[in-house]
Amino acid sequence: MTRLENLRAEVPVPDPADLRAEEERLMAAVSGASVAERPGRRAFRPRRGSVVMLAAAGTALVLAGGTLAVRGDDPSPRRPVVHVMPNASVEVLDRAADHAPRTELRPRPGQYLVFETESMAGVEGDVGGGVYGRYLSRGRRTTWWPVNGPSLDAVVLETVLPARPYPGYPLPATAPRTARTGVPEKLLDFDQRPEYLRTDYAYLSRLPADPRGMYRHLYTGLGDDEEAHREAWSRVLGMLYEAYMPAPQRAALFRAAGAIPGVTVVRDARDGTGRKGVAAARIDRRAGTRVEYVFDPRTYAFLGERTVVVDPAVARAPAGTVLSYATMLKAGVVDKAPIPRPRD
Repeated sequence: MTRLENLRAEVPVPDPADLRAEEERLMAAVSGASVAERPGRRAFRPRRGSVVMLAAAGTALVLAGGTLAVRGDDPSPRRPVVHVMPNASVEVLDRAADHAPRTELRPRPGQYLVFETESMAGVEGDVGGGVYGRYLSRGRRTTWWPVNGPSLDAVVLETVLPARPYPGYPLPATAPRTARTGVPEKLLDFDQRPEYLRTDYAYLSRLPADPRGMYRHLYTGLGDDEEAHREAWSRVLGMLYEAYMPAPQRAALFRAAGAIPGVTVVRDARDGTGRKGVAAARIDRRAGTRVEYVFDPRTYAFLGERTVVVDPAVARAPAGTVLSYATMLKAGVVDKAPIPRPRD
């Protein structure tokens, strides 16, 4: 609570009368509002000046006007479920597990894990003048995550890349057309994820080092239906992308992921930047896509994730279209992170 209070310490405490007026205005708006459900939970990358939702790895990231928050999904299944790891495996993930000890970072307390990544995701909505549009936003970023400190100390430096047209839609005039690099900023304003969805090194290094224990961890708070399997597969990405864990936990994660129902192999895959690889993949029938985790075919290092259309009617895009990707370019350890620019 102290950390939260200090987050906006410069803002004066509002008068109680003002708060009551705001409460009445909010309740009046809520009582007259209607919420329309939209299918799918595909990841949309944040862009300033708009409200964008990103749902991945069991978390929801909300960016409104440049303020990023993290909250956890409701972890409570309708009934208690005991998850026993099936006797199943996937060749790609087994080989990745075997290769895990060969490339090991050894971060120390007080240091930062630094990741260079590139991503693409769909943006849709009002693209100017009340016109509905869609396009594929792209960006590169470097993030510094404290090894053993709070996630609120993480720093990000983002570069916006030229956008790409979404299949069937013209590229709107408001979409970025040139690269633009910002300045170091705080990555998170607050973090409300439950403990079991943490992805910092200090927490990941304490997870089970055996596949069965890791499998139970992936299904924490989940049921035993298709939605649970989809979410467990998504949580695997949360522990691989802009995250790092010791080799024993990493090997256990790969073998546990191979036991998630529906996981298959894609022999000829590429990551978001075009690097050739082999992928472990799972079809998300609700979205009409295949979610691929791509690995280097020689070292079996994790290269990234990409989402490919397999059902054009559901995805509303041609089969084979890459709707999003999240690519790991580089990972390392440094002693210090840049000083973030204060929020406006």
